[in-house]
Amino acid sequence: MYKAVIFDFDGTICDTGKGIKSSAKYALEKRGYTCPPFEELDFFIGPPLLNSFCEHFGADEAEGRELIKEYRVHYSETGLFDSELYDGICDMLRALKNDGIKVGIASSKPVKFINILLEHFGISELFDAVCGVELNADTEKKSSVIKRCLDALGETAENVLVAGDRNYDINGAAENNIEGIGVLWGYGSREEFISCGARFIAEKPHDIESIALCLFEQTTKVNTLLNGRVLHMHVDEVLLSNGKTAGRECVDHPGGVAVIGLTDEDEVLLVRQFRYPYKETIYEIPAGKVEKGEDPFLTGQREFKEECGAVAGNYFSLGEIYPSPGYTDEIIRLFGATDISFEEQELDDDEFLEVHKMKFDELIKRIMSGEIKDAKTVSAAFKLKEYLKRN
Repeated sequence: MYKAVIFDFDGTICDTGKGIKSSAKYALEKRGYTCPPFEELDFFIGPPLLNSFCEHFGADEAEGRELIKEYRVHYSETGLFDSELYDGICDMLRALKNDGIKVGIASSKPVKFINILLEHFGISELFDAVCGVELNADTEKKSSVIKRCLDALGETAENVLVAGDRNYDINGAAENNIEGIGVLWGYGSREEFISCGARFIAEKPHDIESIALCLFEQTTKVNTLLNGRVLHMHVDEVLLSNGKTAGRECVDHPGGVAVIGLTDEDEVLLVRQFRYPYKETIYEIPAGKVEKGEDPFLTGQREFKEECGAVAGNYFSLGEIYPSPGYTDEIIRLFGATDISFEEQELDDDEFLEVHKMKFDELIKRIMSGEIKDAKTVSAAFKLKEYLKRN
């Protein structure tokens, strides 16, 4: 297990791109430069500002500093809060802290602005060290900022990871003999990270926790076996944390939604149908596949109506479950439903099932006896029981 993770800020912790690019555009136009289209200004995110103004617009150092002054005026007044944390970042940072892993920031952004945003988003307490540049010394190399953060954390290079969204982060880590993680939710690309020799590539924030715990499996090759109507099957080659390779047989699934409906008579709505893989007729709560681009909540409403002819006045989330994490990426979202009325069923042509009402206590009894084995039904029943206890 690694002892610390050092994060870049812009494009890694926080999406500050809009504010950075609008401020750069303001500075360029204020100083009489022809500014490229807004969407082409991503190169301002990551490296020191002076480098970007000089390398991309031919400014000398003195002119570059004048551009930075104009940039700072706009950014301080307008651009700073035109930012948002990436989805999943807070949960990942808290998970690292719960694992006993130190967390730091090493950024080419002025430390003043970093601290303002950390306070603004209420996550300052999640960091053990915050290192940025000073407003009057913002050309410091990324490797130097990383070294300062490493020292502030009190760790040695072999026990630390650096996570960032650009090659500057990976190269700066390498100059300190630290392994780098390229993150794909920012402004870099997989090709960029491969080119600069990133040890790991993270597709989502929680990958960083897995990497830090030495549990991560890096996909190196995907071999497709089947592209079916619903399922995609493939055998992947993965790189393990010990440097060895292994094979993983996987089934991709679009995900599903299941609804456990409870009537005013304390009865749960179940459907009984033949499930071909088990060659068995089983009890389960109504459920269905999420269509591409569909809101899972709407999927649940639709399936509840189609399978049971039921319409609920009140729906509430019971979370998510991973039904078979050993071989599929399927996620089932669970909803509870009350205040139920009934209309006509709307079954598909190949769908044959019976609707049953079962007392909630009886459902729990049959689950415990092993008669009802369906995973989503078991999970939803006990989640609903706990939900009712708390509410």
